[in-house]
Amino acid sequence: MSRWAALPAELDPRVRQLVVRLRRLKDHSGLSLRQLAARTGYSPKSWERYLGGRSLPPREAVEALARIGGEDPTRLLALHEVAAEAWARGREVVTAADADASVPEPTETVPEPLPAGVNGARSPGGSLLVAVVAGAVALVLAVSAAVFLVVRLVGGEGEGAAAPVATSATPTGSPPAYTCRIERIDGRWYAGNSRTEDAVLASGHAGPAVAEAQCLLRRAGVSPGGIDGIFGPLTERAVRKLQKRSGLVVDGVVGPHTWKDLRR
Repeated sequence: MSRWAALPAELDPRVRQLVVRLRRLKDHSGLSLRQLAARTGYSPKSWERYLGGRSLPPREAVEALARIGGEDPTRLLALHEVAAEAWARGREVVTAADADASVPEPTETVPEPLPAGVNGARSPGGSLLVAVVAGAVALVLAVSAAVFLVVRLVGGEGEGAAAPVATSATPTGSPPAYTCRIERIDGRWYAGNSRTEDAVLASGHAGPAVAEAQCLLRRAGVSPGGIDGIFGPLTERAVRKLQKRSGLVVDGVVGPHTWKDLRR
C-alpha cells in the first residue's frame, strides 16, 4: 500500500473525505500514477494533484477511478458533488481575503508644523486643520475595520460545518436543542428535525440533519449518544454499527443508502 503524504491541514473535511476514498481506490487497484493516467486519460501530474488534495478532480476522473477499483460510482459522485460545493466556497473565501489584503492599510499622517501666530501661539486655522486631518484618519480606519469584519463574516460560511447541513445557533451562542418526534409518514420514519434523504453527513458536520440521523439511529437500536446535532465519535460509531448490521459499506458516513435504511 502507498505511503501517502499528509493532506493539507486547511483542507475542507468534505474534500478530505473524497480524497481519502480516492486514495483507497488507487491503492486497491495496485496501479502506479503512470498506469492510472493511461487508464483514465488524466496525466500523472493531474492525479498527483488530485490525490494530494491540491486540486479537485473532475467528475469524470472520479467516475473512472471508481470503475477501475470495482466500486459503484454513485456514492463517490455524491461525495464529489458535496466536495465541489465546498471547494467552490473555499475559493470564494480566498478571493475575498486576497481582495481585502490588496487594499493598503491606512497610515496616520502627521501634519507638518504650522506657522506660529503672535507670541509663538498656534493660530486658530492651524488647530482646525489638525482636527480635520485626525478626523479623516479615524474615518478611514473605521471603514477598513468594517470591511475586514464583513469579509471575515462572509468567509466563515465556507469553512468546516457548512455543506449539506448548516450549523444552527441561538442568539446567545448556546447549542441548539433538538428533540426526537418520531412518526411514520408514507411508510418512512421521520424525527421532526429534517426530511432529507440524500444529504452526506460525516464527522465534523453539525445541524438539524445530524440531529435527525441521531434520532433515527436511536430508533434503530444503536445509540449515538446525546441528540445534539453534532456528528462526533459516538455518532460515527453508531453509524458504523448500523451499516455493518444492514450489510452496507461500513465507512461511518451517512449517505443516501444509510438514509434509506434509517427511514424504512
